[in-house]
Amino acid sequence: MLLLPPLGRLVRRSLGGAPPFSRCWPRQGPSLAPRGYSGGAGRKGLILGVYAKEEEETVPQFTNAGETFDRLVSGKLTELLSLSGPPLKKGKIRLFHGLHQDFPSVVVVGLGKKAAGVNDQENWNEDKENIRTAVAVGCRQVQDLEVPCVEVDPCGDAQSAAEGAVLGLYEYDELKQKKKPVVTAQLHGSDGKEAWQKGVMFAEGQNLARYLMEAPANYITPMKFAEVIEQKLRSVNSNVKVHIRSKAWIEEQQMGAFLSVAKGSDEPPVFLEIHYSGSANANDSPLVFVGKGVTFDSGGISLKPSSGMDAMRADMGGAATVCSAIVTAAALNLPLNIIGLAPLCENMPSSRANKPGDVVRAKNGKTIQVDNTDAEGRLLLADALCYAHNFNARAIVNAATLTGAMDVALGSAATGVFTSSSWLWTHLYEASILTGDRVWRMPLFEHYTKQVTDCPLADISNVGKYSRAGGACTAAAFLKEFVTAANWAHLDIAGVMSNKDEVPYLRKGMAGRPTRTLVEFATRLSKDKQSV
Repeated sequence: MLLLPPLGRLVRRSLGGAPPFSRCWPRQGPSLAPRGYSGGAGRKGLILGVYAKEEEETVPQFTNAGETFDRLVSGKLTELLSLSGPPLKKGKIRLFHGLHQDFPSVVVVGLGKKAAGVNDQENWNEDKENIRTAVAVGCRQVQDLEVPCVEVDPCGDAQSAAEGAVLGLYEYDELKQKKKPVVTAQLHGSDGKEAWQKGVMFAEGQNLARYLMEAPANYITPMKFAEVIEQKLRSVNSNVKVHIRSKAWIEEQQMGAFLSVAKGSDEPPVFLEIHYSGSANANDSPLVFVGKGVTFDSGGISLKPSSGMDAMRADMGGAATVCSAIVTAAALNLPLNIIGLAPLCENMPSSRANKPGDVVRAKNGKTIQVDNTDAEGRLLLADALCYAHNFNARAIVNAATLTGAMDVALGSAATGVFTSSSWLWTHLYEASILTGDRVWRMPLFEHYTKQVTDCPLADISNVGKYSRAGGACTAAAFLKEFVTAANWAHLDIAGVMSNKDEVPYLRKGMAGRPTRTLVEFATRLSKDKQSV
């Protein structure tokens, strides 16, 4: 990834054996990870929601589950909540003990205004985001109390509640001897079981991406990445074929741009190809996902600063999110065909590595002048996008932690989307409103194309001739030179790669964004029968 500003050092947590993506959450149906501890006998917590008070209201307005529990304890919950302080604000909690023998600990969480709906200014569904945040905060409170099991109020949207619980409890701690207590979260009551299960699967998909991105680069090598995804896919659905392509195959495909990056490392490159056949008609045109898979990016000869370089273990975030989205789509049995492509390698400095000024040839025959070896992701994607055109795709969507300029432009608020297809943009945008993992449309002007095609030694340069100016846009313009499909979108996810405290239902670390938006996008495409 080019010119990514240094990130604060993150706590590194890695895998030891199989990844425990879902050990905290019992579930039915296919799991994205091995079944783990699900004990809940003995102490149990309960999370209940309460809405913000309207001016004319004198008593707290609970959710349906909250009202039922309050009646069960003869109004004591209302009484204690009123005595404990001012009305509960959005995302805040109050903890009560001894109200009911089945639930020694009851956490009341603030949901904000009731029926807030879609916030057009924020471009998300405020009800869903409030539920995710409130439930996540409540679950962490239960975890701090070392209570092994918690029942969660669906809060009127069981899917969002499940997402808040599963995302909020996840932490990557595989290499630590001291771990946080495992908490089993489950739905309180029977209202919304199917939606809860869907939310668990959406969140587990994002947690899989977080796992892959957070793991140290000596644990998640190109081959190990491919093996983890293959294992997950085979465990959730039989309608999946996985091809782990070797360096020899990559050479046969004449992917010279990809190979030029990989040659600087002793780790052999891998081209991961996934086929999920969910449509009733095997000949239906597939959705093709392409993900940048640089499992460690030193910058190559154009070496990055040492400060924050450890975060570049997550420079395969594009591959992690698109592959995790396919795992989730397979677990959900979505009725559409999906192909996933992930060129995987390291970008390292060595006597064999690309040198600034080198010229390499991509799969489509175009020559590329490598003016900056730290702009390597677009070289991988160039060859992968050329290969994606072999499948008569309904749409091609690529994701990549591509440019530091994207982080500068949008920060962590949204993924930048570059596309000429209004149909594709509409589906991505509407999907993001539901998931709360937002997207923002960026320009693909000819203005930027001229800056990469005006090249002294080759057909195209891997950086714009005006250096830093519009870096995310010139990177997208570079990729566009390798695409002929009408429906293509490039997602630059550099800004959303990690989380400090911006998304309250994610802990600090690699974010796995925008996995849920990609899953929701695929879901929408499976229902849209429009011929494109």
